[in-house]
Amino acid sequence: MKKVLICGLKKDRKQILELLQRQGAVEITSGLEEDSIFRKTDVSSSKTVFERNAAVAEQALSVLAEYAPEKKGLLAGFEGRETLSLEEYESSAGKHDEIMKTAYRLQELEKEIAENKGMIPKLEQQIDALEPWKNFDLPLDYRGTRKTAAFIGSLAGDITLEKVHELLGQYAPQVESVDVTGIGGTAEQICLFIVCHRADAEAVEDALHKMNFSRPPLSHEVPAKKQKELEEKIRQVNAAVENAKAEVVGLAGQAGQIRFVMDYYTMRAEKYGVLGGLVQSRRVFLVTGYISVPEAPKLQKALESRYDVVVELTEPSDGDDVPVILHNNKFVEPVESVVESYSLPGKGEMDPSGAVAMFYYVLFGLMLSDAAYGLIMIIGCTYCLKKIKNLEPGFRKMLKMFLYCGISTTFWGFMFGSFFGDAVNVIATTFFGRPDIRLAPLWFEPVSLPMKMLVFAFALGILHLFTGLGIKLYSCVKGGSVTDALYDAGFWYMLVGGAILYLLTMPMFTDMLGLSFVVPAAVGNVCAVLAVIGAVGIILTSGRESKNWFKRILKGLYGVYGVTSYLSDILSYSRLLALGLATSVISTVFNKMGSMLGGNVFGAIVFILVFLIGHSLNLAINALGAYVHTNRLQFVEFFGKFYEGGGRKFEPFAIHTKYYKVKEDI
Repeated sequence: MKKVLICGLKKDRKQILELLQRQGAVEITSGLEEDSIFRKTDVSSSKTVFERNAAVAEQALSVLAEYAPEKKGLLAGFEGRETLSLEEYESSAGKHDEIMKTAYRLQELEKEIAENKGMIPKLEQQIDALEPWKNFDLPLDYRGTRKTAAFIGSLAGDITLEKVHELLGQYAPQVESVDVTGIGGTAEQICLFIVCHRADAEAVEDALHKMNFSRPPLSHEVPAKKQKELEEKIRQVNAAVENAKAEVVGLAGQAGQIRFVMDYYTMRAEKYGVLGGLVQSRRVFLVTGYISVPEAPKLQKALESRYDVVVELTEPSDGDDVPVILHNNKFVEPVESVVESYSLPGKGEMDPSGAVAMFYYVLFGLMLSDAAYGLIMIIGCTYCLKKIKNLEPGFRKMLKMFLYCGISTTFWGFMFGSFFGDAVNVIATTFFGRPDIRLAPLWFEPVSLPMKMLVFAFALGILHLFTGLGIKLYSCVKGGSVTDALYDAGFWYMLVGGAILYLLTMPMFTDMLGLSFVVPAAVGNVCAVLAVIGAVGIILTSGRESKNWFKRILKGLYGVYGVTSYLSDILSYSRLLALGLATSVISTVFNKMGSMLGGNVFGAIVFILVFLIGHSLNLAINALGAYVHTNRLQFVEFFGKFYEGGGRKFEPFAIHTKYYKVKEDI
């Protein structure tokens, strides 16, 4: 990384920031303090406008997605952002006001559709309320004549007209004459038209109130006519909804432009966010930040050739919080995401990606270890890499990582004789009567020789751990601390390596592991001496930061106790055996289940179904398990020997959009 200071004229400020944003090469910091000359500009109101416009465009796209969805291919969801040239970008940017009018119109149409749809249930509810009164030929707000009073309403429950008369006589005994007519009703209520003398109106109304008499929705029109009006209103509302939807569909062709304008305003909002943090005077402005070494000369040349600007590149000081960006070859690059998910290298640490890649693909392949599964991964990843347009860098790296893991899986599958488990032998035996046909392993079958596989897993684990120690040793020597290399790596090599070789001199130990050799006793004696020297060295140096000798020895004893962690770390690699056997055994179980009905036509159909479903599940579950446990072996066992991390990721000022990115060669 280089520190960069850009000093330019204020009239070129926006153009320079746009160039920096398109290149995505500079992480901008607020490294300078304001004083009487330099100050910051408040652009929050402009930024708010841009963010609001981007939100409107996004809402417009959601309207189009709901009412006029685009037909997309199977892999469309994995496609990255479309790349625009600078000329295409500037041409489209000139039309942003027009496009925003379309976006606002789509927003209005969505509101109109929602409001109209909300009206329909209310109108239907009114129609339902009028249904019991559809044969009534008076308006529901009819209240009688000059001499009579009329009451229109309903009583809940299963009740007869005789019962209504009886209740009226009970609650209003002073009323001599009242006429009750049944209009209709349902099982839950009875609709009534009640007429009495105007002088008895108050008493009758009182009685009806006690009977829980409820009035229908008031209307100046006859119920049947009102129903027809409401039904016509519903038809009009539905027509309005359909018209609005049709207009939305008619605007679907502008989806691409709306996507562009959403990204355009997103870029402008981000640019103004940076603009507000710049220090500037009346005529000049300053940009400070970090840039990667390979990008620095190109950007400096582009800026100085286009604008009246000064670009100063300097080395970061020890106190600077320098961000980290990883640069590796194409074989190592895919595992950078694995390292980043743990932590980026801290100041002075080497990038462990190369060592991670060397073991990552091997360990993943050993855990899955089925040639057919590996070929499926290779074909799938290769197809996606070739067919999916505009792959984002992170997704491309992931596909490449699983492509290499698939190659490793295929290799170990053939080494162990696994192709959909024992599918070759099962198919040949069940359907062709040839039990002699099978896929022979190029090395051995872990299911038949699990101990051999376990020993191989331990050996690979020891190599993995010792590689981590070797990186620790190299880092210390490169940093000029040879003594630390001896104390923190050399003594552990002596202790752990010497102890392992000494154990191999014991026939009991080698027999238990199924080894066909025993290390000579003389070599074992030398290794025992080395192990003792290593243990003593660890005791004397692990607590070397303490000045008190007693504390130093106590810390040293605790440090040498760490040899037990090496034992647990080595045992952790037994997961290579466990996951490899799990893949193979589950495959075998599905093959046996599928072949249980024999080699007839029905048996073949069942076999195909069980085979497809079973192996799809097995591949998915065990590929996930291999990924998780491979990461664990890197993060816990491997990184624990040399890697601390703590670096801050390089976050350049760039185009953080959803649909488009701009390519500008400089």
